[in-house]
Amino acid sequence: MSRRLASEDAATFKVQIARFLHDRYGAMHFLAPVLNGDETAFFCNGDDEVVQRTWAREMGMPAKASLAEILLAQVESHRTEVFYNLDPMRYGSDFIRNLPGCVRKKVAWRAAPSPGADFSGYDLMVCNFPSILRSYAERGWKAEYLAPAHDPAMDEYASNDNRPIDVLFVGGYSRHHSKRAAVLEAVAGLRDRYRIEFCLACSRLTRLAESALGYLAPVGKYRRPSHIRAVSCDPAYGRDLYSRISRAKIVLNGAIDMAGDDRGNMRCFESMGCRGLLLSDEGVYPAGMVGGQTLVTYQSPADLVVKLRELFEAPEVAMGIAQAGHDMVTRQYSKQVQWSAFEALVSNT
Repeated sequence: MSRRLASEDAATFKVQIARFLHDRYGAMHFLAPVLNGDETAFFCNGDDEVVQRTWAREMGMPAKASLAEILLAQVESHRTEVFYNLDPMRYGSDFIRNLPGCVRKKVAWRAAPSPGADFSGYDLMVCNFPSILRSYAERGWKAEYLAPAHDPAMDEYASNDNRPIDVLFVGGYSRHHSKRAAVLEAVAGLRDRYRIEFCLACSRLTRLAESALGYLAPVGKYRRPSHIRAVSCDPAYGRDLYSRISRAKIVLNGAIDMAGDDRGNMRCFESMGCRGLLLSDEGVYPAGMVGGQTLVTYQSPADLVVKLRELFEAPEVAMGIAQAGHDMVTRQYSKQVQWSAFEALVSNT
């Protein structure tokens, strides 16, 4: 997506980054100085070849420079003191050990199991999943809790009261994630009563399997059930995602099987931030996310169907919980709160 935003014209690196930040993709992770345009902060997409090579070209670097070499040059040019990386699987410890001497602290966000990864070069690993933080600590890495933050741009979407979509889901569908698949299939079965939309990311094989040609090829195992396809539409990101949530009464969420009991993925913050009622599976949620108060939780696909019926029979209750969730996340997970927490973590590392 960032390549699409950057390649619309021959813009400068600064314009390309501004365009990307305006789209808000990933904004809940970006620290306040970046979103505020503070000159002490430098932001780049280290995996985006189009944008990174624009910077390298402007700086007179050789055309054959690798993305790692460009990123190192950006750090040195900016005289970065704190290197904060949201992609440590791409830029792991080998890269970190080559950072210039101006860098005093190296911090990375990683909120997924990472078997075989080496993050020992970082001074601090952060995320908002306690079980993952414990796994880092068990490997001898310093790990601390840091939450995503409410994106202020969501507020213009949260004010929308015209919400024709009854149930919205944004994410992925796979039979390999059996718990989520069962939930989505149960909800899709209600499409004759409610307006349901699933914004699903699809693989190339799934698109082929569901095409006319796919029925002639041996790719049937990649084809989604017909009732899932009946409510599916294109994936949504950034402001497109905010807009979609702002038109939904209820936003469905479900952890994938590897998540354990921890909850608090991005959809929780996005749903509350855009004032959609979050309907999510039971588990251990971040502070302030409380079932029956700021969100509604379900125990099983059958329980989910019951909860949906109850919410549609009491729309004033649903609206009240959605509003409470929005009020909580804007107050408790603001950008200033996130930035203050980050500063304290770096100071104590």
